[in-house]
Amino acid sequence: MTFAAWRRPRAVLWAVAGVVCLGFFVALELVARRYGLPGPMTNQVQEIAFAPKSGFLLYAGMGLMMVVLTWRERLIAAGAAIGVDIVIFLVRWVADAKVTEGHPFGNGALWVMLGCVVIAVTRRTGRERALLLKGVGLGLLLVAGRKTGDAWLLITAKTRPAVLDPYLATADHALGNPSWLAGRIVEAMGPVGAHVLDYVYIQLPMAAAIVSIYQLRNVGVERRFPSHHLVRTFLAIGLLGPAIYMIFPVVGPIFAYGGGAFGTGGEHWAIANLWPHTPPPISAPHSIRFDEITPRNCMPSLHTAWATAIFVHSRQGPRILRFAGTFWLVATLGATLGFGYHYGVDLLAGVVFALTIEAALRSLARGWDRSATQLVAHGAAVFAALLVAYRYLPVEMARHPWVFGPLLLLAMGSVIHGYVRTTRLWEPKAAPALQPEPQPEPV
Repeated sequence: MTFAAWRRPRAVLWAVAGVVCLGFFVALELVARRYGLPGPMTNQVQEIAFAPKSGFLLYAGMGLMMVVLTWRERLIAAGAAIGVDIVIFLVRWVADAKVTEGHPFGNGALWVMLGCVVIAVTRRTGRERALLLKGVGLGLLLVAGRKTGDAWLLITAKTRPAVLDPYLATADHALGNPSWLAGRIVEAMGPVGAHVLDYVYIQLPMAAAIVSIYQLRNVGVERRFPSHHLVRTFLAIGLLGPAIYMIFPVVGPIFAYGGGAFGTGGEHWAIANLWPHTPPPISAPHSIRFDEITPRNCMPSLHTAWATAIFVHSRQGPRILRFAGTFWLVATLGATLGFGYHYGVDLLAGVVFALTIEAALRSLARGWDRSATQLVAHGAAVFAALLVAYRYLPVEMARHPWVFGPLLLLAMGSVIHGYVRTTRLWEPKAAPALQPEPQPEPV
């Protein structure tokens, strides 16, 4: 690439983004090591040979990478990944090295992605090299996002000894304590229903990969990426969300108010064993100290934000994809509440958070205008207002649920309505079909 090419705004933007991401990963690595644990980069390198934490996620990342390949190259890549996994499995079996944590597969997918980096550098040139590197970067970023999230959660537990759960538990009275109600419903569903919800909750990145692969299905033919797709929103949510964790640290009702039927191991630090059968009484909230292990990852609910992004992007697909996106959103909301991981007010903030980020990224892709500025500003203002209300008005919210409950839902609904109305105006309108002019009949 020539120096003139690097001076183009898009090339400069990619270079700056790459440097920022690298610096961010290095910083997280150093902070994690300061607390005596391996960071995201170390964990990723270890999965070249050791059992990965999630083999499904590595294959999902490889699936994203393969959108830039031809069908012949995809078959070769998939076969190579499976072959490497079989060889590593046999080596472990011969060495009697049992896999106690993680999955016994997935290393092959990582090997293939790293191999494509080598091919891009040594065998490709120009636009083809850039396209293949973008594909590999997309797949590795999906995996790195999971590793980065784990490091962020460690940092929140170590640096935020006090949590604000009593504030959210009090504010949640305005919505009727939905986490307590959902917890009793999941308890009544039995182990089968709980396992289904747990699988949906854990495999959220897999659902994102499926929707993304559909959106990027034509990259291999067109040899370019679309201006906006789900992975961009997914990564932005994961990057910005933990910053709010640091501002508003919350561990969740199952930890702060007892283990209930599911058990957490953190009952020693719980305020009382109330969840999910007895809602907490209304009283003046205050911060409480908690352990240095449990992540402060409730406000906002990023699982809700990610599931919302999946739902939004699945609307552009076929009926089965739209159905899957709806199912994943509903099941994720049920899991976040039913397992006691979140309060109801977390979910409202998560929806507003996701739509605001989605609107900002779509605006960057299509170009900013007045409607984009108004939409993003409205979403950011509502999100900030929710945080302020949860922190400084929880008692008033709990004592007047028939006032503040509808107000909370209307605030979230205004962001949803604004997003739908504005983005519909952004959609290109199909040109009307030309009707042939009537011709005079021959005499």
